[in-house]
Amino acid sequence: MMFRRIMKSTPGMAAALAVVALLCALQDMAFAEGRVAVVTTEVIYPGDTVLERQLKSVPITNPNLNGGYASSVDQVVGMITNRTLLPGRTIPVSALRVPFAVKRGASLRLHFHIGNMVISAAGSPLQDAAVGDVIRVRNLDSGVVVNGTVMADGTVQVMAK
Repeated sequence: MMFRRIMKSTPGMAAALAVVALLCALQDMAFAEGRVAVVTTEVIYPGDTVLERQLKSVPITNPNLNGGYASSVDQVVGMITNRTLLPGRTIPVSALRVPFAVKRGASLRLHFHIGNMVISAAGSPLQDAAVGDVIRVRNLDSGVVVNGTVMADGTVQVMAK
């Protein structure tokens, strides 16, 4: 013998079902909007370069998640971390920096332009720097310390005083 229980629908139950349906629809809309965040799959320590195999994109399910996190793997790959990144957590963009183009103590070329004249010399940076940073560099021939802008090719464009 089989027993069958028949549930009576109440106004409170109907309202609760409507709320659940609305929340499901809102969650589906968030997925449809394509809101994703990049999270790590393993611990990444400060100073490490972030590799693509260490990352994955996940849909955002928390509507209260504040901005400032990486939303694309391309934003993160090749960057250097400023702090420890934990697995499954969003990656704040502020926790990443561009890799240094020049390293302190390395040898590089200094270029100084005045009109059509170009003066070039060997130099040694006194600090690590990324492309576009203004740094102090020692001229290896004269020992004079000058300021210059790091260029994409690893040279430093000396500033006129």
